[in-house]
Amino acid sequence: MKTYCIALVPGDGIGKEVIPAGQRILDALTSAEPSLHFRFEHFDWGGDYYRRHGVMMPSEGLDALRKHDAILFGSAGDPNIPDHITLWGLRLKICQGLDQYANIRPTRILPGIDTPLKHCKPEDLNWMIVRENTEGEYSGVGGRTHQGHPLEVATDLSVMTRAGVERILRFAFRLAQARPRKLLTVITKSNAQRHAMVMWDEIAAQVAAEFPEVHWDKELVDAATARMVNRPASLDTIVATNLHADILSDLAAALAGSLGIAPTANLNPERVYPSMFEPIHGSAFDIMGKGLANPIGTFWSIVLMLEHLGETSAAHRLMLAIEHVTANPRLHTRDLGGNATTPDVTEAMCALLTARTHRIHA
Repeated sequence: MKTYCIALVPGDGIGKEVIPAGQRILDALTSAEPSLHFRFEHFDWGGDYYRRHGVMMPSEGLDALRKHDAILFGSAGDPNIPDHITLWGLRLKICQGLDQYANIRPTRILPGIDTPLKHCKPEDLNWMIVRENTEGEYSGVGGRTHQGHPLEVATDLSVMTRAGVERILRFAFRLAQARPRKLLTVITKSNAQRHAMVMWDEIAAQVAAEFPEVHWDKELVDAATARMVNRPASLDTIVATNLHADILSDLAAALAGSLGIAPTANLNPERVYPSMFEPIHGSAFDIMGKGLANPIGTFWSIVLMLEHLGETSAAHRLMLAIEHVTANPRLHTRDLGGNATTPDVTEAMCALLTARTHRIHA
């Protein structure tokens, strides 16, 4: 029996609802996959921890995470704490501290879910967005001086290193090479950002020479937003900087039906450190505690986690269960136009993964 140790970090808001739901799904999977077992460790980091201790996570928190096989993360964000404190004190601290430099966000239209793109067929929107996850616009370099005075100055510097750009572009080319269409779009803004983004373009061309079977093109980030809406079928794998991919992936999730269904993986591809998996929907305090959160984004993130761990059979079983559930309008949560609750969707998923496992393979 293979046992994986999973760190559970619900964080804030609806993260405290969807991460327990995710644990239930993993427990259900173990009954369907007898050779699979999970051991969990819970971490109560986030806004409540900050109110008690003045930090979002303890100074030794990264050391505590390093011993795990993977991290399942909920959200970071609290309306009573400045956003830069919650983000830098928890999620970004983990991503940078564990060198999770490759963020991937699959996007496709799941069965039973409508897209706002009425001209778009499900097969037209099947993307994998790759985001540089540890430097760029979120490098944390900058500062403020003369605060509160007319001469106040604030700077945020985008820092791109050749090593960081090379490794994320090479990761994206490898991923595109492994996908059926072997198509990669490199997102840039080198017409206006004439130093770091020009280097990004130059490195893209250099790395592309290593992957002659991958068809690639380049798109300015503003034009990319229009292309995602008007010509979704022209895209497949997309790679962009930390900020650009952050924005584009939220647009992608909305085009696929809802941010509530969208997953993400923060990967340390070399597996020196554990990788972290999370839904992208945020803390959503307005619906916290009401049972309205869509847990599908968490469940799909678990699919990515299982794939990363090499448990492809369990990942496939779970993805099929997700598709069965989304195909049923009675199991759509409010973000999808339905009335189902978080427990409703979770119970349906568990039923599919246990008593009705045989139907998933049909």
